[in-house]
Amino acid sequence: MVVWTIERLTSLASIDAVLAIEDATFTNPWTRAMYAAEFDNPQVSRIYVVRPGSAPAVGFCACWLIADELHINNLAVLPGYRRSGAATALLEHVLREGERGGAVRASLEVRRSNEVARQLYRRLGFADVGVRLGYYTRPVEDAIILSRDGLAPPEL
Repeated sequence: MVVWTIERLTSLASIDAVLAIEDATFTNPWTRAMYAAEFDNPQVSRIYVVRPGSAPAVGFCACWLIADELHINNLAVLPGYRRSGAATALLEHVLREGERGGAVRASLEVRRSNEVARQLYRRLGFADVGVRLGYYTRPVEDAIILSRDGLAPPEL
Protein backbone atom coordinates (compact mmCIF):
# COMPACT_ATOMS: atom_id res chain seq x y z
CA MET A 1 0.00 0.00 0.00
CA VAL A 2 1.34 3.40 -1.01
CA VAL A 3 1.70 6.06 1.66
CA TRP A 4 0.90 9.40 0.02
CA THR A 5 2.65 12.57 1.13
CA ILE A 6 0.64 15.72 0.43
CA GLU A 7 1.93 19.24 0.93
CA ARG A 8 0.94 22.77 0.09
CA LEU A 9 3.40 24.63 -2.10
CA THR A 10 4.39 28.01 -0.73
CA SER A 11 6.61 29.49 -3.43
CA LEU A 12 6.98 29.64 -7.18
CA ALA A 13 10.44 28.04 -6.79
CA SER A 14 8.72 24.68 -6.25
CA ILE A 15 6.39 24.86 -9.28
CA ASP A 16 8.48 22.91 -11.81
CA ALA A 17 6.91 19.55 -10.88
CA VAL A 18 3.42 21.03 -11.28
CA LEU A 19 4.32 22.44 -14.70
CA ALA A 20 5.65 19.04 -15.81
CA ILE A 21 2.43 17.33 -14.68
CA GLU A 22 0.40 20.06 -16.44
CA ASP A 23 2.30 19.45 -19.69
CA ALA A 24 1.85 15.67 -19.44
CA THR A 25 -1.88 15.94 -18.69
CA PHE A 26 -3.63 18.91 -20.26
CA THR A 27 -4.04 19.99 -23.88
CA ASN A 28 -4.06 23.65 -22.78
CA PRO A 29 -1.77 23.74 -19.71
CA TRP A 30 -1.38 26.68 -17.38
CA THR A 31 1.90 28.59 -17.72
CA ARG A 32 4.53 29.58 -15.18
CA ALA A 33 3.16 33.15 -15.34
CA MET A 34 -0.33 31.90 -14.49
CA TYR A 35 1.02 30.07 -11.46
CA ALA A 36 3.09 33.10 -10.46
CA ALA A 37 -0.16 35.05 -10.29
CA GLU A 38 -1.61 32.34 -8.04
CA PHE A 39 1.29 32.69 -5.59
CA ASP A 40 0.66 36.47 -5.50
CA ASN A 41 -2.66 35.74 -3.78
CA PRO A 42 -1.90 33.18 -1.03
CA GLN A 43 -4.99 34.07 1.00
CA VAL A 44 -7.17 32.66 -1.81
CA SER A 45 -4.96 30.45 -3.98
CA ARG A 46 -3.67 27.08 -2.81
CA ILE A 47 -1.58 24.52 -4.67
CA TYR A 48 -1.02 21.04 -3.24
CA VAL A 49 1.19 18.23 -4.54
CA VAL A 50 0.99 14.50 -3.88
CA ARG A 51 3.97 12.18 -3.89
CA PRO A 52 4.44 8.51 -3.10
CA GLY A 53 6.41 8.72 0.14
CA SER A 54 9.38 11.03 -0.39
CA ALA A 55 9.54 10.55 -4.20
CA PRO A 56 8.95 13.43 -6.62
CA ALA A 57 5.41 14.80 -7.06
CA VAL A 58 3.08 12.72 -9.25
CA GLY A 59 -0.01 14.91 -8.98
CA PHE A 60 -1.29 18.28 -7.93
CA CYS A 61 -4.41 20.26 -7.14
CA ALA A 62 -4.74 24.02 -7.62
CA CYS A 63 -7.73 25.58 -5.91
CA TRP A 64 -9.19 28.78 -4.50
CA LEU A 65 -10.74 29.28 -1.10
CA ILE A 66 -13.13 32.20 -1.44
CA ALA A 67 -15.41 33.01 1.51
CA ASP A 68 -17.15 29.70 2.24
CA GLU A 69 -16.44 27.94 -1.08
CA LEU A 70 -13.54 25.84 -2.26
CA HIS A 71 -13.17 25.94 -6.04
CA ILE A 72 -10.98 23.26 -7.64
CA ASN A 73 -9.23 24.83 -10.65
CA ASN A 74 -6.96 21.97 -11.72
CA LEU A 75 -6.39 18.44 -10.50
CA ALA A 76 -4.02 16.14 -12.36
CA VAL A 77 -2.01 12.97 -11.83
CA LEU A 78 0.75 11.68 -14.10
CA PRO A 79 -0.49 8.91 -16.42
CA GLY A 80 1.62 6.22 -14.75
CA TYR A 81 0.03 6.94 -11.35
CA ARG A 82 -3.61 7.15 -12.38
CA ARG A 83 -5.94 4.74 -10.56
CA SER A 84 -3.31 4.35 -7.83
CA GLY A 85 -5.24 6.30 -5.20
CA ALA A 86 -3.17 9.46 -5.61
CA ALA A 87 -6.07 11.62 -6.85
CA THR A 88 -8.42 10.34 -4.15
CA ALA A 89 -5.89 10.98 -1.38
CA LEU A 90 -5.10 14.42 -2.78
CA LEU A 91 -8.72 15.50 -3.21
CA GLU A 92 -9.73 14.22 0.24
CA HIS A 93 -6.84 16.21 1.73
CA VAL A 94 -7.79 19.36 -0.20
CA LEU A 95 -11.42 19.05 0.91
CA ARG A 96 -10.35 18.69 4.57
CA GLU A 97 -8.07 21.73 4.26
CA GLY A 98 -10.91 23.69 2.64
CA GLU A 99 -13.22 22.77 5.50
CA ARG A 100 -10.56 23.86 8.03
CA GLY A 101 -10.39 27.16 6.13
CA GLY A 102 -14.14 27.73 6.48
CA ALA A 103 -15.49 26.27 3.23
CA VAL A 104 -18.89 24.58 3.41
CA ARG A 105 -19.09 23.62 -0.27
CA ALA A 106 -16.78 22.78 -3.16
CA SER A 107 -17.18 23.23 -6.90
CA LEU A 108 -15.29 22.46 -10.09
CA GLU A 109 -15.62 22.03 -13.84
CA VAL A 110 -14.62 18.91 -15.74
CA ARG A 111 -14.60 18.05 -19.43
CA ARG A 112 -17.81 16.30 -20.44
CA SER A 113 -15.72 13.49 -21.99
CA ASN A 114 -13.57 12.90 -18.88
CA GLU A 115 -15.68 10.09 -17.46
CA VAL A 116 -12.85 8.74 -15.26
CA ALA A 117 -12.56 12.08 -13.44
CA ARG A 118 -16.33 12.44 -13.23
CA GLN A 119 -16.54 9.01 -11.56
CA LEU A 120 -13.89 10.06 -9.03
CA TYR A 121 -15.77 13.23 -8.18
CA ARG A 122 -19.11 11.42 -7.88
CA ARG A 123 -17.51 8.82 -5.60
CA LEU A 124 -16.32 11.68 -3.39
CA GLY A 125 -19.77 13.21 -3.11
CA PHE A 126 -19.90 15.70 -5.99
CA ALA A 127 -23.07 16.03 -8.08
CA ASP A 128 -23.62 17.46 -11.56
CA VAL A 129 -25.27 20.87 -11.23
CA GLY A 130 -24.87 22.49 -14.64
CA VAL A 131 -23.05 22.86 -17.94
CA ARG A 132 -20.74 25.55 -19.34
CA LEU A 133 -21.08 25.33 -23.12
CA GLY A 134 -17.77 25.47 -25.04
CA TYR A 135 -15.82 26.12 -21.84
CA TYR A 136 -12.70 24.18 -22.82
CA THR A 137 -10.43 24.72 -25.81
CA ARG A 138 -8.01 22.40 -27.61
CA PRO A 139 -10.48 20.83 -28.35
CA VAL A 140 -13.57 22.89 -27.69
CA GLU A 141 -15.78 20.99 -25.29
CA ASP A 142 -18.49 21.63 -22.73
CA ALA A 143 -17.70 21.56 -19.02
CA ILE A 144 -19.87 19.78 -16.51
CA ILE A 145 -20.15 21.83 -13.30
CA LEU A 146 -20.00 19.73 -10.17
CA SER A 147 -20.68 20.77 -6.61
CA ARG A 148 -20.60 19.26 -3.17
CA ASP A 149 -22.19 20.68 -0.03
CA GLY A 150 -20.47 19.78 3.20
CA LEU A 151 -16.79 18.93 3.05
CA ALA A 152 -16.55 16.30 5.76
CA PRO A 153 -15.40 12.98 4.25
CA PRO A 154 -18.29 11.09 2.63
CA GLU A 155 -19.20 7.67 3.90
CA LEU A 156 -17.92 5.26 1.24
